[in-house]
Amino acid sequence: MKFTTVNPATDETIGEHELMGPEQAMGIVGKAHEAFLRWRSVPLEKKAELFRNLAQVMRNGKERYAKLAVMEMGKPLKQAISEVEKCAVTAEIYADNAAGWLQEEIVHADGKKHFVRFEPLGVILSIMPWNFPFWQAFRFGIPTLIAGNVSILKHSNVVPQCALAIQEIFIQAGFPQHVYSTAITNHEVIEKVAASPVVQGISLTGSTEAGAKIAALAGKNLKKCVLELGGSDPFIVLEDANIPAAVKNGVFGRTMNNGQSCIAAKRFLVHTSIADTFTKEFTAQMGALVVGDPMDIKTDVGPLVNKQGVEGMEGFVQDAVSHGAEILCGGKRSRGKGYFFEPTALGKVTSSMKVFKDEVFGPIAPIILFSTDKEAIELANDSEFGLGASIWTSNLERGKKMGEQIEAGDVFINSIVKSDARMPFGGVKKSGIGRELSKYGLREFTNIKGYNVYDAQL
Repeated sequence: MKFTTVNPATDETIGEHELMGPEQAMGIVGKAHEAFLRWRSVPLEKKAELFRNLAQVMRNGKERYAKLAVMEMGKPLKQAISEVEKCAVTAEIYADNAAGWLQEEIVHADGKKHFVRFEPLGVILSIMPWNFPFWQAFRFGIPTLIAGNVSILKHSNVVPQCALAIQEIFIQAGFPQHVYSTAITNHEVIEKVAASPVVQGISLTGSTEAGAKIAALAGKNLKKCVLELGGSDPFIVLEDANIPAAVKNGVFGRTMNNGQSCIAAKRFLVHTSIADTFTKEFTAQMGALVVGDPMDIKTDVGPLVNKQGVEGMEGFVQDAVSHGAEILCGGKRSRGKGYFFEPTALGKVTSSMKVFKDEVFGPIAPIILFSTDKEAIELANDSEFGLGASIWTSNLERGKKMGEQIEAGDVFINSIVKSDARMPFGGVKKSGIGRELSKYGLREFTNIKGYNVYDAQL
């Protein structure tokens, strides 16, 4: 069975690909397991060397890989280049830190010696989305492999060329065959892969709906799972904030990746005393963004991934306006070819509107006003999601105290929400289960094994 892919900037077909059937996919599973039996014994120093090679391979091919992402899902080129570089940096961070993060821990208990080791599980299945085609896969793959596991990637079929390129990168860096494999297939086949007794875990980044399905699949087959799901991150601007900094970062945080990011700034909560100043400048900067050909290095906002994405944004605007919201800029799809939607700011938004309650995967910024810290916290937590939150204030202690009351996996004070390989990443509520990155993500797919030594006694 074949499928085609489309360039979202032009609506033109760019490729045709064959889906793997069950037999071929299960063949990959078998080879991955054989590779694991060898890979788990490779010294960590050797693994670290391979990841440094991987970083260099990615940098050498940075523009080529970036252009694949631009062509398949529409990310602006300058952001795609940064994405590839971030993958390279993450490989180096794990090469430098994995030994310390996986070091056995000594425990004082009732015996002669007690210690805990973090040992690999085996074959881990990753199911990844299209919006950060390289970063999502490497964010999972780097810590999983350096811990001694092997991985099979089922990437979104929106980005098959990126998926195949990722597999090639590992080979070019000198990794053994089948330590990291790509399977171009469908969800029915992946269910069979997940059921294999040699597959020891599943990691998914995607929608809340997809996460529920994978959690059910993992539960049915008794597999460990990590889920990084949707978000509706609040961007809170207090009255003592540096407004120019908040505006600049807010515009980028909302429109980065064409607004298609789980950790995008999605709900702008602004103190009433500065609302006019913030809104005026924010609207002006949103309206000044360059929308167009994502291959042009000057472009700030490219197309959404498909027609459904554009129609979804139209629906959010129509619902908001019908309930009393005001369009401050944008608000409609762009004319011509491709799936472009204008960067949009909405005023007079209330918590009853879909643009407040649902995850908005596009460049729409709803502005909601508040009068007290308590009200801001209540609005921030009035969501089924709990991925990240951003607080802007000159009083860092005040920001920290507010952060303690916000239901989120990550809180950023005077910064947009972002991921860093040295910090844990993940959410609460319907934003996910488990953590990625840092030492915590590194240990998610390990056997936390306790060793207990006693003197023999009669």
